[in-house]
Amino acid sequence: MISDLGISKRALLAGGALAVLGGGVVATIGHLQAAQTVTGPVARYDMRAGTTSGMAAMMNGAGGGGGFGAGMAMAFGGGGRGGPTHELTLELGSTLAPQGGGPKADHFMPAGARLGLSVPLKTPEPVKVTASKPENPGEREFRRPRGRMLIFWGCGEHAPPGQPVVIDFAKMAAGQMPPGLWTSSVPLDRWVSLASSRTYGHWPNSDDRKTVSSDSALPGLHRVAGNYSPQMTFTLQHDFMAPLNVSSTIQPSGSILMRWNLLPDATGYYASLMGGNGVGRGGSGGGDGGDMQDLVWWSSATTREFGGGLSDWLSPATVARLVAARTVMAPQTATCTIPAEVHAAAASFMMTTMQGYGPEERFSYPPRPADPRVAWHIEWEARIRHRSMTSFMPGMPGMPGMGEGQSRDQRSRDARQNSGDQPCQPKKRHGLGGLGGMIGGVLTGGASGDGC
Repeated sequence: MISDLGISKRALLAGGALAVLGGGVVATIGHLQAAQTVTGPVARYDMRAGTTSGMAAMMNGAGGGGGFGAGMAMAFGGGGRGGPTHELTLELGSTLAPQGGGPKADHFMPAGARLGLSVPLKTPEPVKVTASKPENPGEREFRRPRGRMLIFWGCGEHAPPGQPVVIDFAKMAAGQMPPGLWTSSVPLDRWVSLASSRTYGHWPNSDDRKTVSSDSALPGLHRVAGNYSPQMTFTLQHDFMAPLNVSSTIQPSGSILMRWNLLPDATGYYASLMGGNGVGRGGSGGGDGGDMQDLVWWSSATTREFGGGLSDWLSPATVARLVAARTVMAPQTATCTIPAEVHAAAASFMMTTMQGYGPEERFSYPPRPADPRVAWHIEWEARIRHRSMTSFMPGMPGMPGMGEGQSRDQRSRDARQNSGDQPCQPKKRHGLGGLGGMIGGVLTGGASGDGC
């Protein structure tokens, strides 16, 4: 009886294990069979809505072609006191060719946008490439850069051990790259682009002189229609974000304490600083005024992260990942201290930029079928991302962020709109836009930045 009972137990256990295993196999096969077929989308639509304040708003309202000099002139009496401004970028990309003539598309806005019935999405004309005369080596004297860049990161009264990382531009030009410099995991995100689309349209452009104003509002019904994409209709809930206002105070240690207003819809914050000591490697008055001066770069990230995407429009999911990694400050954070060593290294000039990342809304048509056995053929997808951005000179009296003035309409952006109407194509420098673009600009003698 005991032996028979033991055999029966073993048999039952074995049978149960097979049943469980069999059930798992069946579940796995069922899962594989339930994988839904997805095609498309035929067209994508990307909206980027931004609020700018401080010196960033002044430069944004200086016509887009004035750059930093125009912004400085406005800040110090050249353009009067200004307030926050809005920016809106629209891009439509499709896999279809236009029907019935040349490409044409329009975005029909709600009345609150104050942009009229619609704005046109212009397709850029093909760029004509002409052969250029080879440059005579004798016409341009090559001068190897001799400056340095000092890189810091992290909030705190003092920089931690191991900082700064020093980059010698002359060594970089000779091919001696510092190990582990390019650590970016946040590339620029261009969901829609001219290069990835069979037919493409964008706004702002030179076919339309309207610009978004400081009292433009986005919520409401939006419709995008054209001859190279399906018609899109969606309703936006989120408006432009509130402006960031930052105050900065120099502490006894030489560090700079920054405080800012918390934005109710922010998902995280990130700050970066660019500065310099104003003295070339050869010193002043030494006859080598063409030498590169030392530059300083600092970011609020606790990690050594310098991705150009950190100055872009980021999705809430990406920001949440970066907050967890302590690359981006949490949405409840309202202060950050720039280390004293950064202030000392950039004693002659400092410009700080802060990003407040915001919400995202996504739409697609037709809706996804609930039955996984029914294929989902996506006709179109649309998304809108938000951010609030400000720039200021930290520790400068009377310039807490310069976002407290009354709102005003943006000035005309004709300079940018008349520059050939080619959409922004960010330069790729080792996957970086911010710091990488800045270093690349120094080494090539061009402008720094990511080209956007």
